[in-house]
Amino acid sequence: MGRRVQRYGLAVLILTLLLGSAAHAASPDTVINQATAALREMAAEPDAATMASLIKEARGVAIFPSVVKAGIFLGGKYGEGLVLQRDQETGAWYGPSFVTMKGVSYGLQFGVQSTALVLVINNDEGMERFRGAQEFTLGGDIGIAAGPMGRQAGASTDVQLKSAIYSYSMSKGLFAGFSLEGAIIETDHDANRDYWGNAFSPEKILELAANDSRVEVLVHELERLMDQGR
Repeated sequence: MGRRVQRYGLAVLILTLLLGSAAHAASPDTVINQATAALREMAAEPDAATMASLIKEARGVAIFPSVVKAGIFLGGKYGEGLVLQRDQETGAWYGPSFVTMKGVSYGLQFGVQSTALVLVINNDEGMERFRGAQEFTLGGDIGIAAGPMGRQAGASTDVQLKSAIYSYSMSKGLFAGFSLEGAIIETDHDANRDYWGNAFSPEKILELAANDSRVEVLVHELERLMDQGR
């Protein structure tokens, strides 16, 4: 009984520390800079060309430079990120709109892990979720799959853009597809207000050209990555 109480107390402590990070949100400029660094690190990996080829055909991307997952039996995750929309005809980028990711998990788990994530948004259905004001659940409200890697890209039937979103991760130097079933995405209205100086809706923001000096380095990194695509 005492050990069970102790484990529960530790789980509550870790989750409190994890969720407490939401109260100390990073500034929009920090999120952009960290997203640029995370994307640059992913682009250096041998398998990044597969992700790049999907981005070249995508409607947009969402980047979370650090999603922290922690737990002892009861677990949780939280991360701050941004989404950019892409015009497939002109190649122009729009945004950014800032978002958060959160979730709770149960079962055998222990420790703390930070993971950088890139979500490749493949179709209008996926993009409309990010343009809306309501939170949504990955794998529930919208389909998501771990992004294909290397030869898998040519062999997988799902790579014909059947999934609305593909996810890629970088954790402890390892680049891979990543499962995000059950994670909740929510618009960060405070960050959007701080960045744009107005309470624009996500739909409005993703119609604004991403040509601000604060985001141009990230856009340049995306363009450089797409040059690697097959």
